[in-house]
Parts: sequence; C-alpha cells; structure tokens
Amino acid sequence: MSAIKIRSVVPEDNKALAQVLRDVLIEMGVPKVGTAYEDEALDMMYETYDAPRKRYYVVENNGRIIGGAGIAQLENESSEICELQKMYFLPEARGKGLGSQMMNKCLEFAKEQGFTKCYLETMPYMEDARKLYGKVGFTSLDAPMGNTGHYSCQAWMIKEL
Repeated sequence: MSAIKIRSVVPEDNKALAQVLRDVLIEMGVPKVGTAYEDEALDMMYETYDAPRKRYYVVENNGRIIGGAGIAQLENESSEICELQKMYFLPEARGKGLGSQMMNKCLEFAKEQGFTKCYLETMPYMEDARKLYGKVGFTSLDAPMGNTGHYSCQAWMIKEL
C-alpha cells in the first residue's frame, strides 16, 4: 500500500465511491433501510459535499478508491454541530491507520469551519469503529440527535472539538 492518498472527492469518483460504500455496508450486515445504504447522496457524493461547510475525502490506493469519510452540519441541529458521515473502508484498507488519519482530517476541517461538536451514528456491533471513535474522544449518547433519517442506527456518539 505504498501509493495511498487521501484527497477530496471529485465528480469522477461518484460511481466507484457509491459501490465501495454499499459493498462495505453489505459486508457489515447493515440494514438497507434506515441507514446510509438508501441515502440518495451515495450516488452523487461530489454534488452532495460540494457546498459550504461540507467536505468528503476519499482514500485511494494506486488510483482505486478504498474508502472515505465526510463532514457536514448535522441536519436540524445547532450550526455548531457537525456530523462525521459515511466513514467506511474496504477490508484491504483496514488496520493500517487510515481510519485515524481520515478522522483527523475530517475533524480538522470541522474545526476550521467553526463547528464545536461532532456527532456520529453507527451500529452497536461495529466494535472496531467504536473503539477508534473512543480513542479520539467520542463518547456515547443515550439517544440520536438531528434528523439523519438513519433510524436503524442504534449507537450515537459525540465529541467536543
């Protein structure tokens, strides 16, 4: 994995990125309803994140997308709260520190945009992801925030930036 690059999403990434995200969601056993799987944004990630205070990053290995993560304001919440969104990696990208690098890049962007808190939703059984979130200071919440439409996600976390 010597040719790994983290960069902002571009229009040409849309199709491959949608496939990567859906493949990981299926692999993880995430329900197709009430999760990111059914988000219209998956098919147009560049257009979705091409807006103020939003950014989506992809991880690329030799020109092939192997993961990604994004930041956007949490819908129906204070303008000071952002959400870490759609952070998923193919198996070949896991265990190499890319999740930490990606999260740091996203959280740094969030701070630059003036957000003071970052929220995320995940599944209770995604233990590796939850460990990573905990390491960078995310703590569990008892209930969801905002209005993401992801009613099948049953674990919620927040971090002060």
